[in-house]
This record gives sequence, C-alpha cells and structure tokens, in this order.
Amino acid sequence: MSTQDVVFTPDPDADSISSDVATFGGIMVSTQVPTRPDGSLELGDITVQSECTLRALKDALERAGSSLDRVMHLTIYLTDMADRAAFNDVYKRFFAKPWPVRAAVGVAALAVEGMRVEVTAMAATR
Repeated sequence: MSTQDVVFTPDPDADSISSDVATFGGIMVSTQVPTRPDGSLELGDITVQSECTLRALKDALERAGSSLDRVMHLTIYLTDMADRAAFNDVYKRFFAKPWPVRAAVGVAALAVEGMRVEVTAMAATR
C-alpha cells in the first residue's frame, strides 16, 4: 500500500505527534483523549473525561466527513475497570442501537498522569 492511498487529517493541536483521523478505502480511524474544545486536557472524574473524549471523537469524525453513527468499532482504554459502568452511562448518550462493536481494555496508565480514558474508533466514511 502506498501512502498516497491514505489520507491523514492532522490533529488541531500543533504539538500533537498523532493525526486526528486516518482514512483509507472508506474506513477511517481516530484516537481521542479527554480534550476540551479549547484543546486542553480534562483530568476530572471519569464521567467528565468520558464526555470530553467522546465529544472530541464526534468532532474529529465530523471534521473528516463521518459521524458517530458511522462508527463500526470502538476500543476503550480505562486505567480502572471499575470506571466501566460510568463510561457506559456516557457512551449511551453518544451512541444508539445498533451499537458499534467494542472492547474495553484495562491499562496500567495512559499518556498523561490523571488521564483515565482513551478511545480508538473505526468508522465508515459517508
């Protein structure tokens, strides 16, 4: 595969070393962390972090020409699996049936101390 077949949408944060979305053949992938609309990190409780993370995912997908209703797969990384129920409460406000395929993975830590959630999504383009 040549890179000319792949489209990378830059992260709005100029210091980021990750694209916001990568697209290939009608499929796009995005990884998001609990980022507020102004670009700063939200390191509050799991509910607030989950809301910021899923809102950032929604925004990134829409900027790239997709949407949450086009998400096929979501991987959720949690630093405490006890937070899964709270994440799911927020998740149900952003997604509806038919639910995306998903996995929740417990991890020892994420990139920034205090960050409790990160998601990677695979979505179809429009």
